[in-house]
Amino acid sequence: MSMELLEDFTRQYIGAQTQHEILFTWHGGEPLLLPIHYYEHALLLQQKYAGGHHIDNCLQTNGTLLTDEWCEFLAKNHFLVGISIDGPESMHEHYRQQFDRVVRGIALLKKHGVMWNAMATVNRHNADDPLAFYDFFRDIGCQYLQFTPVVEPGTSQEALVTPESVLPGQWGSFLTTLYDEWVKGDVGRIFVQLFDATLACWVGEPPSVCTMGEHCGQAAALQPDGSLYCCDHFVFPEYLLGNIRHHTITELMYGPRQRAFGKKKKLELSDSCRACRFLFACHGECPKNRLLPGNGNYLCQGYRQYFGHVAADMDFMAQELLAGRAPANIMDRKATAT
Repeated sequence: MSMELLEDFTRQYIGAQTQHEILFTWHGGEPLLLPIHYYEHALLLQQKYAGGHHIDNCLQTNGTLLTDEWCEFLAKNHFLVGISIDGPESMHEHYRQQFDRVVRGIALLKKHGVMWNAMATVNRHNADDPLAFYDFFRDIGCQYLQFTPVVEPGTSQEALVTPESVLPGQWGSFLTTLYDEWVKGDVGRIFVQLFDATLACWVGEPPSVCTMGEHCGQAAALQPDGSLYCCDHFVFPEYLLGNIRHHTITELMYGPRQRAFGKKKKLELSDSCRACRFLFACHGECPKNRLLPGNGNYLCQGYRQYFGHVAADMDFMAQELLAGRAPANIMDRKATAT
């Protein structure tokens, strides 16, 4: 993105916010391919247009380009860094590469005190060993773990999804097994985004991950030429909102096309979703995964397994939160009940 467009975006983005705290999210591609001075300039622009707002930055990287210089910059400016890593070496190397460099990058972040979390994909290769997956992140000191299922539409009529895509049954078993390990003693110590989002839905709060929310449209994607798309999962021509060179972010994000996209998730639910007792917990999940006849979600089987498995624990934790208490150790509660 040119410096001129970066300034225009920064001004518009800050001006479009209605809350005091503003988050800039740097994604890619690989954002560390840009030099440090690019981000130094971006921070100056943020200060120029801040207008009293508190501004934070987060950056998603594969970690291979991290150096001491980068980490000093990230620490000094309080960036939150997400690291893309799919588990231990055998899992990570199956679809990605340079595991050693990623691990070295994490070590540098920790050395310089940079806030970081892990973003993993769950695919057909690593989904069958959730304990090894989780133990790896726990062993490297990851306190904030996000993971997302790989679901890519197939390229032929015979294949609903690509060979890399996780299977619905795998997804359900992965979630329930990992949850059982987490809940033994990591509640309040290791934060797993999907489990936090599940609890949020259980108490009627908006979840932190858009795929579980009731509406879409809060995760738009801006391209380097100024093109703004409805969602970072839908960067396709039919979801182009316009260009911020010609229309403001506010006009595009509150315009009729984005409003229609936001309602799409709720209006296009399958009959099975509408009848599901766990509709409140996922709202049909991400529309990009609705690949089954009648707009059914490809991962539905797995989610039903997971929600049914955690329902009693979520009921308990929700009661604790609504009573103004931090959720106690669930295993202690189970032992007492037994």
